[in-house]
Amino acid sequence: MTGDDRPTVPPVRLPAEAELARDALASPLLSRAARLARWAGEGVRVGAGGELSDESLERAAGHLGLEGEDGLADAERAWDTALDTGLLEIREDDGAGGDGGAGDGTAVPGEELSLLTKGAPADVLDIWRDGLEAALADAAAPALEDLLGELGAEGEDGRIDPDSLDLDALDWDPEEEADFLDGALGNLYALTATDPAVTDGAMVPLPVLAASMVAPEDMEHPTDSVLEDVSTAMVRLDEQFRMLEPIGIVDYRPVDEALIEEADGGEPDGLGAPDDSGGPDEEDLTRYGMVRLTPLGLYGVRQRLLEAGVHAPAVGDLEQESAEELLAALPGHGEEAARHEIELWLARRAPLEAARELLAAARGDDRDAPRRRLACQQALSITGAEAEPALREVLDDGHLGGLARVWLSERGFSDVPAPSEEMVFWLTVDTLAAQLATEEGGDDSEELRELVRGLVDQHSGFFDKAWRVDHPATGEVLEAMSRVHPDRKAAKDARKAAYRARSRG
Repeated sequence: MTGDDRPTVPPVRLPAEAELARDALASPLLSRAARLARWAGEGVRVGAGGELSDESLERAAGHLGLEGEDGLADAERAWDTALDTGLLEIREDDGAGGDGGAGDGTAVPGEELSLLTKGAPADVLDIWRDGLEAALADAAAPALEDLLGELGAEGEDGRIDPDSLDLDALDWDPEEEADFLDGALGNLYALTATDPAVTDGAMVPLPVLAASMVAPEDMEHPTDSVLEDVSTAMVRLDEQFRMLEPIGIVDYRPVDEALIEEADGGEPDGLGAPDDSGGPDEEDLTRYGMVRLTPLGLYGVRQRLLEAGVHAPAVGDLEQESAEELLAALPGHGEEAARHEIELWLARRAPLEAARELLAAARGDDRDAPRRRLACQQALSITGAEAEPALREVLDDGHLGGLARVWLSERGFSDVPAPSEEMVFWLTVDTLAAQLATEEGGDDSEELRELVRGLVDQHSGFFDKAWRVDHPATGEVLEAMSRVHPDRKAAKDARKAAYRARSRG
């Protein structure tokens, strides 16, 4: 959470706006919509809702080089996208139209069309986002034929019977369906921001994404009921991602048609998602669908999160901010995102002055200070030899002298004074306090356990000295060490030391 209590998601790296705009123009749905808007030329007769006649739709599909029933459907969707984005607009008239057909209006190129070639990248992205909203709405809605069939709207002659419509019988909640899709995209966004493999372009198996939507986080072995829910979620996501891929928000490898046919034969409500009984191999897993957000999709989801009031930072947001703002934000970044954020921040400053700013911002005895110092170490690790004077200036500083010695020693500088035992123990407590703050609210990590074991093993009588450390977090750190150390005697010694530290405080 941020200081104003808004929900927060991890930062993401985004391409430049111009590159995103090129991706938007290349997305199949928007590019087809633009081609149809230009094809409309002097005007195309349309129905009351802007729909094309059967003849005009066939001509539109032919212009796009699309064939068959699927081609007609794709052409119709591109036409609707052109209307939704303002690339086409409808003029009501007396029946005279550019193609001579009957209709209730004429579709002509809209003002937005010129922005695709003459506008700024931001203009192109605004148009694409309008198309994205329409695509999301379509993906969250059931197919018309399925909806009518479920409502029992078809009579014996195949025509729709309005009197037979039973809206109360419809098993579809538009808001719930939209929330489900938003949740799936949000989970994909978080995976892209935090999982290095996904950040680098790896695809997420559809069963994994579906499980993140419906399975309890702490469930080690899913029940049959949960597996059935995962399977049902996979069916929904498969249909939705097939519809979303043409707008360019995702790269999607659909579920193997053979699996769908098997499900139709024996499991009407799902795909029989793989369980954890040994697990499928990687090749088998790909048959269940694979998905990832494109860079354009990452941008689109982030914009929707921002509009929903979520704090969704992007790498580069901090390059003009103060060192205090940088160090406060870095703990919420993944390793790669943090490194790029630091590099952008340092690039705007002289190395020596940047190091001095970072060190000054790292001081303090408040609860967040250990994490700031850890972030300071991370930032200084990227600086070069030009920063040396700044590190030497703080060698006698109780808060910063330890990390300064580490920095100078790692770079092979001479005349680095040995730290006092007091400084070593203070830096140890400070480092553990930073680690604990990073993991606050979660389980103790294996990294923390290894760190604690290593410290106790390296220093004989560690707890006899550690409780005397003049650090605000000494008691808390020793209590945590008693919790994670595997040796019962060491854990008992840590608890005693924690009690003594708090009594002393």
